[in-house]
Amino acid sequence: MIFWISAALLTVGATLLVLLPLTRRVKAPVSDNQYDVEVYRDQLRELDADEQRGLIDSVSGEQARAEIGRRLLKSAKAAQADATIVRPQKSATREWLTLATVLAIPLISWGIYTKLGSPDLPAQPLAERLAKPADQSTPAELIARAEAHLMLNPDDGQGWEVLAPIYLRLGRPADAVTAYQNAIRLNGDSAARQLGLGEAMAAAANGKITPEAEAVFRHALELDPKDMRPQFYIIDGWMQQGRLAEARDLIRKLLVEAPADVPWRDQAQAALTRLDQEIAGDAPDVSDVEKTGPDASQVEAAAGMSGQDRAEMIEGMVASLAEKLKQSPDDIEGWERLVRSYVVLNRPNDAIEALDRAKKVLSADKAAKLDAVAEDLGLAVELEKD
Repeated sequence: MIFWISAALLTVGATLLVLLPLTRRVKAPVSDNQYDVEVYRDQLRELDADEQRGLIDSVSGEQARAEIGRRLLKSAKAAQADATIVRPQKSATREWLTLATVLAIPLISWGIYTKLGSPDLPAQPLAERLAKPADQSTPAELIARAEAHLMLNPDDGQGWEVLAPIYLRLGRPADAVTAYQNAIRLNGDSAARQLGLGEAMAAAANGKITPEAEAVFRHALELDPKDMRPQFYIIDGWMQQGRLAEARDLIRKLLVEAPADVPWRDQAQAALTRLDQEIAGDAPDVSDVEKTGPDASQVEAAAGMSGQDRAEMIEGMVASLAEKLKQSPDDIEGWERLVRSYVVLNRPNDAIEALDRAKKVLSADKAAKLDAVAEDLGLAVELEKD
């Protein structure tokens, strides 16, 4: 009931403040002739005063009084005519329209509120909402509580660290950048904080990996070289910049170093294949295969083929080389060509398997030479795991 009484009083008060000026009658404007009448009357009074003081003789006074009187009569008639013309007429329609408006506005607004509003909802002051237990608060209330706390305690590093990823998930990347920077400043450097800062910077740039964000991801990688995630962002940035060859090499290195059952292997392999196609023109790079496997005449024959035929030919030549090495397992150059060919064809697992087979049949000095090739191709880490 208190709510309805307050709402009614406020509504009526606001309506009256707006509409009451419309009910006032418009006063008739004072014409110039009316002002002239007042001026001539003042002149007559001054003339009488001058005669009494002896400043003017009676004859001159009479003449002046006759002239002023003549002008006064003329102006008085004109002022009376003006008043008749501009006298406002009382409008009953206007008054009834004003009254109907004053009554209709609160009635319509109350009717809408009873349908759409919640008049029985209890008041929820901000202080009380922020004081509720965490399990009874909405996410917005929890964030407001954390922000209020950080306003009073800006050096609470843990508070900034908790709030930073929440900002990022809520689509507030600029606030997330600030929160991560404060968390790093107060809590110290870490790979996780640098990674979060880089993600926030990329989100603030609408997904673009800026040079500043790339530097942050590189720093995160320095702090934790085993974390693959910074490298994915770096690859994304290189692809945005058109540095496709560098992105391809880093993806290839990740595929070699990662376990076989990582969930992102298929996506990375598909990205690697797409990059190879973009770099080599929708087919494996014949010049690379020339360096690593088939001879020059075979490469020249492949140059005139279509992309699919050329790829099939190269695959066949690599398979033929693998068969020859079964017959001549001591051929160190052949093993080197086979490993390099597998890497060019985006088959790192086959390359590692070929290295394992070769090290079982080669002498120690030749195996050491092959280890150097594996290290150059980024396969050494995987071999150490095995």
